[in-house]
Amino acid sequence: MMNILISGVGGQGTLLASRVLGKYALLGGYDCKVSEIHGMSQRGGSVTTHVRIGEKIYSPVVWEGGADMVIAFETLEAARVKHFLKEDGILLVNEEKILPMPCITGAAKYPDGLKESLQQSVKNARFIDAKAIALEAGSEKATNIVMLGSICKLYGFDKARMEDAVAACVPEKFRELNLTAFRLGFERV
Repeated sequence: MMNILISGVGGQGTLLASRVLGKYALLGGYDCKVSEIHGMSQRGGSVTTHVRIGEKIYSPVVWEGGADMVIAFETLEAARVKHFLKEDGILLVNEEKILPMPCITGAAKYPDGLKESLQQSVKNARFIDAKAIALEAGSEKATNIVMLGSICKLYGFDKARMEDAVAACVPEKFRELNLTAFRLGFERV
């Protein structure tokens, strides 16, 4: 059984990433349940998806301390959801900082030292500039797929099957761009 939590900000592609992981599971003959939690996602708010993969899955929600991996598309989101990670789990963080509305309006300040704090508190924390890699592939919108390429390598997923899942879940006109982003994420982690 594998429990994955994906966290990001509206528009970063957390839902597509969860669909790709679900397709990956199904292509491998596994059961998969996905649960999506949308905050003010269309206004740049938090979006969290839970993905559970195994022989038979009954509940779609990952519990606190139960995630084998947490994939965070933004640094503050990583800090917000790190308590879901198992002690020996993998935390993969996109180094991008997206200011939440209270920071934009001046009502709050984006916390300093988040990366250092995460590195100290999470044994298996890895950071990647996924947005820069996605831009290299052709579009910053492929940041989520870069992250999937990285987690594929870190966790030892079947690369060819994950590529098939990516190809099945993205529109044909964006397929090559996303596969390039996936391969770059796999190579650069």
